[in-house]
Amino acid sequence: MHNQKRRHAMKTWLSAVALVGATALPALAQAREVTIDTRLSQYQGDGAYLAIYLTDAAGVYQQTLWVAGKKSKYYKHLSDWARGSDRSGAEYDGLTGASITRGETLQISVNLDDALIDSGYQIRVDAAVEDMGDQPAAIIARLTMVGAGKPTLGQGYIQSLTYTF
Repeated sequence: MHNQKRRHAMKTWLSAVALVGATALPALAQAREVTIDTRLSQYQGDGAYLAIYLTDAAGVYQQTLWVAGKKSKYYKHLSDWARGSDRSGAEYDGLTGASITRGETLQISVNLDDALIDSGYQIRVDAAVEDMGDQPAAIIARLTMVGAGKPTLGQGYIQSLTYTF
């Protein structure tokens, strides 16, 4: 009788593990790592603050991917991003790093759902430099399979953005 209870408990446990595994694996298979390289132009001025974020096909903010520049008091200068995101800090906590200087390339890697690719979603970058103008949507790159690996040219402080899968 004791072995029967043990076998039943083991079968129940294995069934639960199989169910959890079956539901978790499809979620993992639907995301992919995307590497985004944002190259700054050779502008004259201090380091730039950047907000790299996703919008839907209509240009409506969806998700913060990275914020370069740690002093949140300057985030208001990244105006398109600031308008759409929750600037309380909770949403992008841990997704920030130092500002970036002219001519440098900021490389980040993020996991994005496969459903976002070829669905009209865009990677956008807002840029701001102290004592210089702000540049909302300095670059807009459509997130497509055919666009992967091909640089999208920017304006002002942003020379180009390239993403790869």
